[in-house]
Amino acid sequence: MAAHVSAVPNPGHIGSWYAASANDRHVRPALEGSLTADVCIIGAGFTGISAALELSERGYRVAVLEAERVGFGASGRNGGQIVNGYSRDLATIERRYGRDKADALAAMAGEGGDIIRARIEKYGIDCDLRHGGFFAAFTQKQMQYFEGFKRDYEAHGHAGLEMVARADVGRYVRSDRYVGGMIDQRGGHIHPLNLVLGEAAAAESLGAKIFEDSRAVRIDMAGKPTVHTDKGSVTATYLLVCGNAYLGTLLPVVTDRMMPVSSQVMATEPLDPALIESLLPADYCVEDANYVLDYYRRTSDNRLLYGGGIGYGGQDPADLTAVIRPNMIRTFPELANVKIDFAWSGNFALTLTRIPHVGRLSPHVYFSHGDSGHGVTTTHLLGKLLGEAVAGHAERFDVWASLPSLPFPGGKTFRVPLTVLGAWWYGLRDRLGL
Repeated sequence: MAAHVSAVPNPGHIGSWYAASANDRHVRPALEGSLTADVCIIGAGFTGISAALELSERGYRVAVLEAERVGFGASGRNGGQIVNGYSRDLATIERRYGRDKADALAAMAGEGGDIIRARIEKYGIDCDLRHGGFFAAFTQKQMQYFEGFKRDYEAHGHAGLEMVARADVGRYVRSDRYVGGMIDQRGGHIHPLNLVLGEAAAAESLGAKIFEDSRAVRIDMAGKPTVHTDKGSVTATYLLVCGNAYLGTLLPVVTDRMMPVSSQVMATEPLDPALIESLLPADYCVEDANYVLDYYRRTSDNRLLYGGGIGYGGQDPADLTAVIRPNMIRTFPELANVKIDFAWSGNFALTLTRIPHVGRLSPHVYFSHGDSGHGVTTTHLLGKLLGEAVAGHAERFDVWASLPSLPFPGGKTFRVPLTVLGAWWYGLRDRLGL
């Protein structure tokens, strides 16, 4: 179904193509007065809504507090790509944490995408689901990395990965920039804001209460946790903190272990169907293998949605399209003169390890943050695991909670310049093909 793009601003959302083509534009009420629930969740992005839906399906009384709108942050602004796995490969995970932990995480590596597809089917969520993803390589070294990645995943029982030779790249993307790549048949792409809005509506249909414009300003953890907003409070048996890069200063013990990072996205004007089909013949989403990568895909109304760039500390460039458009034109010179209808940015939470930071602040207060650029699938997995833990089945949650989290070198003062320096070094290696 082609997206309907509205010229009327979507209240409370940034001016993205997603907000303009959202299926559900109604504004939910703010919390007023005192409320009790079995579970209170801070954050109505993918993690919080995934947990809310999991718990609502299990019969829990759930209240969700969102500072802005459902899907306001990265969940409603990202590239919309279903990328399986994590921001670090299985070989790195095993080297860091041991074989047992690697085996456990590998067993869950495709589950986030499965959760998304199952919920789309179960609840009839209209979010433009398409199947298939292509990972593009600029160098033979990147091809070797994909070959190792494929071997590791197949050794853990994951199928659907296929290497693509240079002669076959044109089956997926018509660009002469790439020497080959790898496809994931279990990958895909969606309209992420419509997905999270559909999941929120599904949770509400099962009794969950979702409050917008209800920023958590204080948490009392003595006894049953109580979350206070400007106009009300929620007291619950369990509290799940899922604010990610938009959590602010509410819980420094969590936010000190992650850094907000912005990524920029733009959407062209609708293109001639024959043109967009020639550029992306399989209608797969695409991302390249560089350290600071580009990602792109076709939308339901025949736009090219192209993302890239990075702003450590959550800082945006003055001109978003100036960052992304040159790379788009290098990839597709045919689009040199197309109009850009939308350009926006959003912050995701980065951890030093590039592995999500998951754990407990007390026996009844859990958190999950820092998906580090792989949030579409990982948030859905971890939201489900938060629900499992509340329900007394914390075995899988505890695997994640056992992984060490590390502070950024230099603390808040120097974490951005030191990370920028590291990114510059890896970017230089990409450019030199090292």
